Amino acid sequence: MTDAVVERVDTGSPAELELRLPEHRAELTGYCYRMLGSAFDAEDAVQETMVRAWRSLDRFEGRSQLRSWLYRIATNVCLDMLDGRKRRARPMDLSSGAWQPVPESLEHKQPEATWIEPMLDGHVVAASADPAETAIARESVRLAFIAALQQLPARQRAVLILRDVLRWKAEEVATLLESSVASVNSALQRARATLSAGDPAGARPVDPMDDKTADLLSRYVDAFERYDMETLVNLLHEDATQNMPPYEMWLQGRDDIITWMLEVGRECRGSRLLATTANGCPAFAQYRPSGPDGKHEPWALQVLEISDGRIAAITSFLDTSLFPLLGLPTSLDD
Repeated sequence: MTDAVVERVDTGSPAELELRLPEHRAELTGYCYRMLGSAFDAEDAVQETMVRAWRSLDRFEGRSQLRSWLYRIATNVCLDMLDGRKRRARPMDLSSGAWQPVPESLEHKQPEATWIEPMLDGHVVAASADPAETAIARESVRLAFIAALQQLPARQRAVLILRDVLRWKAEEVATLLESSVASVNSALQRARATLSAGDPAGARPVDPMDDKTADLLSRYVDAFERYDMETLVNLLHEDATQNMPPYEMWLQGRDDIITWMLEVGRECRGSRLLATTANGCPAFAQYRPSGPDGKHEPWALQVLEISDGRIAAITSFLDTSLFPLLGLPTSLDD
């Protein structure tokens, strides 16, 4: 923890402390999301953390910071939730090679609990965060990093997030986990080694959100909404990837992506895109004209990774129940 965000909490009334709990919701959501890889599970975990904290406020004696106390509760909640669960993943983590852009690929579908889910940046980046903290927070919720975290045992995952992402001291993490500094350092070393050996796919550097990137995104929206694939193909890297949870399939290569869009994905013609940011990247809520009288209804949340001036990856999350959870409109007016 940095000095800028740590402040001593004097013993006060439960009512006074209760008013301060919401101040920590965004960063706790980010922490739980990194631990769990799911927007729904993160929301449940934060809610349970707040409930447990509220029930225990009369026993909070002020001998620790309110923030670190909440993180201890959140960590225990996440560890409980992870007990006995399989790790979440991305489609490319579950198969050794890309698929073919054919309709039969849609025959392979997995339950929601199989997949990493997206998270809007605004839900996990505290409004008061300074630019440097914001950059770290966004980089640490990229899909490739979240997927890599899921490969770690739960306690190693907590240690790595607390030490390398949130910059806690080893002594602070040891206190939170009721462990020793030596055990924390050992867990951190093993976690770092696992991530280094994994070399997660899609972890290439992401372009900053500057005028050049904004222009690329504007051209992408224009091409996609007009369904102009001749233009769109030139916005993609030659080895760009596309995946669409809950389907197992993933594509690699801009030619296969365009083939998919023109054939299996042609029902996306006439879609409209609403700009947002998710997992540290530009994102678009996609609405198809599938409702009564052609009304545009939720279809997917697209997360785009931009590298070297072109689109390197498109992940389209087809779970429309994410829209209300993430505060996205449930329809678009024409």
